[in-house]
Parts: sequence; C-alpha cells; structure tokens
Amino acid sequence: MSGSRELGRALRGWRDRTTPQAAGVPAGGVRRAAGLRREELAQLAGLSVDYVVRLEQGRATSPSVQVLSALSRALRLSTAEREHLFVLAGQTAPGVGRIPPDMPPGVRRLLDQLDGVALTVCDASWNMIEWNPLGAALIGDLSMLRGRERNVAWREFTGMPSRIRCSPEQTALFRAVLVTDLRAATARYPADPGLRDLVAALRAASADFVRLWDDGVVGTHESNSKTVHHPEVGSFSVDCDVLTAPGSDVKVVCYSAPVGSDAADRLKLLSVIGTQSMSAS
Repeated sequence: MSGSRELGRALRGWRDRTTPQAAGVPAGGVRRAAGLRREELAQLAGLSVDYVVRLEQGRATSPSVQVLSALSRALRLSTAEREHLFVLAGQTAPGVGRIPPDMPPGVRRLLDQLDGVALTVCDASWNMIEWNPLGAALIGDLSMLRGRERNVAWREFTGMPSRIRCSPEQTALFRAVLVTDLRAATARYPADPGLRDLVAALRAASADFVRLWDDGVVGTHESNSKTVHHPEVGSFSVDCDVLTAPGSDVKVVCYSAPVGSDAADRLKLLSVIGTQSMSAS
C-alpha cells in the first residue's frame, strides 16, 4: 500500500504541473488550478475517471504496462520520470521487442511551436499518441476516443466516421501504406502484445486488410490533398504529409494549406474558435 500511495502522490503532482495547453486539450471554463483535471487526464490516457481517482488515492494497486505507458504520454513525462513511474507501480518499463512509448524531444517541440499546421503524432502501430490543439480542432477531439478508436489503421479498415475524405485511389494507396507499416512494425517489435492483438483484430474485422496483408502489398508515403468536412467552418482541401523522425518509428501527420488560400484562412479560423467550440459543446 505504501508504494500505491507514492504512485498516487506522483501522479497528482505530475497532473498538477501539466497545463491543458501543453497536453493539447481545450482550456475553456473557470479553472481552480492550472493543471489538468482528472477528467482530462482520463480522456488523454483512454481511462475511466474512476480508475484515475483510484490510482491517485492509492486504491488501484496493479496498473498494467499499457495503462502506465498511456499515463506517461498524457502527462508528458521525461524518460527518467517515466522510468520512476514504472518503478512506483512495480512494473518493468517496456524494452526490447516492444514499441517505445516515448516521443523524440524534437517532435514534441514541433507540436508546441509550429503554428498554422494541424498535427497528429502516431507510434509504429499507428496509434495516435499526441496532437496539437489545431489537430484536435480539425479532425475532432481525440481525447474523447478510447482504445482502438485512436488507431488510424483500425479506423480506416473498419469504416469508422471521419471528417477526412479521400478519393478511391487515395484510399487504396493509404491502405497499402498502413499494411506496409504494420508489417514492418511486427518485424521490428515481435514482442509487442498490443501490436500483435491489433493485427489479429484487423484480420478478423476486414477482408481487405487480409487481402493486402497476404498479398504482400507494398506502399510508400506520398504527399496528397484531402478534403475536410468540418461542422463549423465547412468543407475545404488541405495538403497531407507524413513525416518521420530520424532514428524513430514515430510518424507526424501534418495538415497544411498554402499561405493566403481559402483553406489557410479556414485553418486560421479553426485555430481561434476550434477548441473553444469543442469546449463549449
């Protein structure tokens, strides 16, 4: 129980120091403290509020590796802090053969400093692990998604709703890229249970995924234009690019528009009203 209390104190301290702006969530409404609310941390980590409360109160004694990794990302812990989190929980941090949960510092600075571009960050299995406020305003409040709802491949192959529209040709290319990336990830991270379960679930859910996987299809990332159907600023086209960080499997998905274009004006409008509207709704 002593370890559980220490874990709870550490989580409360990290939550109190993490601002909504730093975590990429709406900061609307009157706040009694600068840090994240429990509800916001729960949304970011894909956990229930009750479970976060029990963790902070020392009543949840065996958080899993997946839960700890999600909390580490949501709280933007450093490598040393992440290792301390796992020690307090009595767990061993993921090592060889598993997808690393950390994001390179340069990518984090990109999220914090690049204005006018909507960004989401995905790990090797295409889980959306970070985003900037404009990214959330453009494609939807990602903090509300749970489990596989945050996985791009799962959303694509199971037909989940999206504001992003692609042509049939773009869809075929994107699906080939997703399968190529997931196949490469399984070779690089053979001991990752989440990745293994994702591939098995996709094979069970999508005949198209099975066909592409078994045919050994190979796809490469290319710049392309996609249409966004936004409920507040209307429909417009954006350029979509996928960037990779050197020495990392992290993927940064960037949505941008030429300076002075109608789409750029809409993105600028979203940067002002987007998160405010989400908070109000």
